[in-house]
Amino acid sequence: MSLVNLTTPEIWFVCGSQHLYGEGPLKQVAANAQAVVDGLVKSKRLPLPLKFKALLVDSDQIAKVCVEANADPKCAGLVLWMHTFSPSKMWIRGLTSLKKPFLHLHTQFNRDLPWSTIDMDFMNLNQAAHGDREAGFIHTRLRLGRKVVVGHWSDSEVQDRIGAWMRATHAWHDWQGARVVRFGDNMRYVAVTEGDKVATEIRFGFEVNTYGVGDLVAKVNAVSDKAISDLVAEYEKLYAVVPALKKGGKRHDELRYSARLELGMGGFLAEVGAKAYTDTFEDLHGLKQLPGMASQRLMAAGYGFGGEGDWKTSALVRAMKVMAGGQQTSFMEDYTYHMSPKGHQVLGSHMLEICPSIAQGKAAVEVHPLGIGGKEDPVRLVFDAPAGEALNASLVDLGNRFRLIINEVKAVKTPKLPKLPVARAVWECKPDFKTACAAWIYAGGAHHTGYSYVVTSEMLEDFATIAGIETVHINADTTLPQLKQDLRNNEVYYHLAQGFRV
Repeated sequence: MSLVNLTTPEIWFVCGSQHLYGEGPLKQVAANAQAVVDGLVKSKRLPLPLKFKALLVDSDQIAKVCVEANADPKCAGLVLWMHTFSPSKMWIRGLTSLKKPFLHLHTQFNRDLPWSTIDMDFMNLNQAAHGDREAGFIHTRLRLGRKVVVGHWSDSEVQDRIGAWMRATHAWHDWQGARVVRFGDNMRYVAVTEGDKVATEIRFGFEVNTYGVGDLVAKVNAVSDKAISDLVAEYEKLYAVVPALKKGGKRHDELRYSARLELGMGGFLAEVGAKAYTDTFEDLHGLKQLPGMASQRLMAAGYGFGGEGDWKTSALVRAMKVMAGGQQTSFMEDYTYHMSPKGHQVLGSHMLEICPSIAQGKAAVEVHPLGIGGKEDPVRLVFDAPAGEALNASLVDLGNRFRLIINEVKAVKTPKLPKLPVARAVWECKPDFKTACAAWIYAGGAHHTGYSYVVTSEMLEDFATIAGIETVHINADTTLPQLKQDLRNNEVYYHLAQGFRV
């Protein structure tokens, strides 16, 4: 799926060696490295292009490639592999200047050893077993965050782990210079939607700016009737539109106004080059409805969204959209609980804005009162989300650092909800409801999340490593005593970590 305002960068594959081996073996090393790249690309398991950039044998070459990577907007990151032994002091100058993320692939060219013919020439040529350990030492000595993947490059698990890192790297690349638009401020008196926007831009690379709702109103009012009619016709093809909203229905004008909102907001976001946005029902002066279906469809197109001015979740949803290739990922909120002794479940939803990328079957277009905000009844897409493995993620600002909290869940079949006029998902938490909810609260997780059936914990952990932020992972293995101790340990580590990096 093509996401709005998204480029496709490339990953550079860099192989390390040294002059000691002579011209002939180095040519073989370069040929083998190219063959590894070709094999990884042919696997079709990598989501980004992989390009063999260079065989590097001295510090000047290494520094030059690292500077080139920093300067090339098409380069999102590097994969490093030491085919032979590459003395790691050669890498210090380059790695200390490198601003792009990297993955360390610990592999070797041959899968099996030729036991009956192996000699010292073979041994000297295939030294990744200790060449990569030399590289790993300097990465650790320099306190560099990176992902290490171990195994033969033809192994599908290895390819998938590289692919997960590429998805995280793509999302990180997408955040650099990204714009998050806030239509109005965040909801009054709410703490978790606040945050330090300067610290955010320093740490993550995206900017957050507020635009007056009046600027949006002007754009909404300027939408042509023909554009509205064309979009309404698209709605009728894609969704089950209730009769009252169809052409000739008594509430058709409300559907047209929803289309006007979508076109106006989409035009505004495109004009400023935004990748994510927020709105709030407390700041709608000049608009007739809180954008419901408009926000749902803009999210489906790839925009990150956060309700009530929650710009951190908006940016996170965009990143997760990129990781997921636009598939089955949405803004979400833990709304209410089913606490039956037979099994505890969470009903996830929001007032309006759940992305139809997680819809099971055809969504219905309906109009109902909102109950808050004091505006006209908003149009919205109503649907159930499917069963399956999923996760919720929350990005929070703790004042001295950012924390990414992940809870793996199992979505279940949604019960019949004839009187609930919003999109919804139902899930069971891992390891169990009581442990997961307590762990989430101990960790300071927000009530808003990014919810996905496609994004994995591995991708988000890779993303947090690239960003240099804390990760709290709540999964089937979580226990509260260990989690609380980990949080205490992290409090100390992240307070001192910048000093450790000097």
